Amino acid sequence: MKILLNAGQVRAAVDELVGQMAAATPAGTDIAVIGIKSRGEILAQRFSQKLTDKLGRDIPCGALDITLYRDDINDPHGKAQPTVRSTEIDFNIDGLIIILVDDVLETGRSIRAAMDALIDLGRPRAIRLAVLIDRGHRELPIQADFYSCKVDVPQDESVEVSLVETDDVDQVAVSKG
Repeated sequence: MKILLNAGQVRAAVDELVGQMAAATPAGTDIAVIGIKSRGEILAQRFSQKLTDKLGRDIPCGALDITLYRDDINDPHGKAQPTVRSTEIDFNIDGLIIILVDDVLETGRSIRAAMDALIDLGRPRAIRLAVLIDRGHRELPIQADFYSCKVDVPQDESVEVSLVETDDVDQVAVSKG
């Protein structure tokens, strides 16, 4: 296992991303942060708190479960029944700029599923994508508006984001698939 980002670098990356988001948010624009379960949800909470402090106003935060929107849910070669978790968005997304958050962007399929789920909940003014790691290998024409780093990792290796809230450590590592 090779460490790409240690705890200090993850904190710095979150701060950098928040700075990018704040700079891209015109004054008076209504925004909200929504994370894709599960690690995107944790990052979204961090972003929301820091954006609230930086912008001086409450930035709502929600969590989105995309299980039923995945294009591989009915895969006959799937190993197990998917676990459906709850979507927790207690605000109206209509007219808001939504910052959609995930930990790693690879093929774009999870992001497509998340956008489908969001559109079923309302009509946001725009959707912007924030990810900690962009590792390439796109299958769909989706790109991040905000990202901390792009990495060139072979497809037979995995990028693993660990966050202290669930994994007792903040780090990003690469390991053999």
